[in-house]
Amino acid sequence: MRCARDDGDDMTQPLTPRVRAAKMRAMTDLSPTPPDIATLSFEDALSELESIVRQLEAGDVPLDQSVDLYARGDALRAHCEARLKSAEARIEQITLSGDQATGTRPFAAD
Repeated sequence: MRCARDDGDDMTQPLTPRVRAAKMRAMTDLSPTPPDIATLSFEDALSELESIVRQLEAGDVPLDQSVDLYARGDALRAHCEARLKSAEARIEQITLSGDQATGTRPFAAD
């Protein structure tokens, strides 16, 4: 008796190693899709970046996954940098001459 698989394959035929590996990856990859970086707050992006750095420093991640983590980490770093520059721009102080605003100057952190 022949049984049909959910994927339409004939269960009496053996899977090729390539197909078997792909099916195993699909079944075991239960990690959620990471959120879109553009939607992350500065704090969430920084937290995820710190997590990635810890994983890479531990050295327990396979090479392919390390490359993917590094790429996401670089994108997170750029996002954090852009958010900081945006915050800096909003903090500029307004300079006054008499009663009129004459421009802005950078915020002095001191």
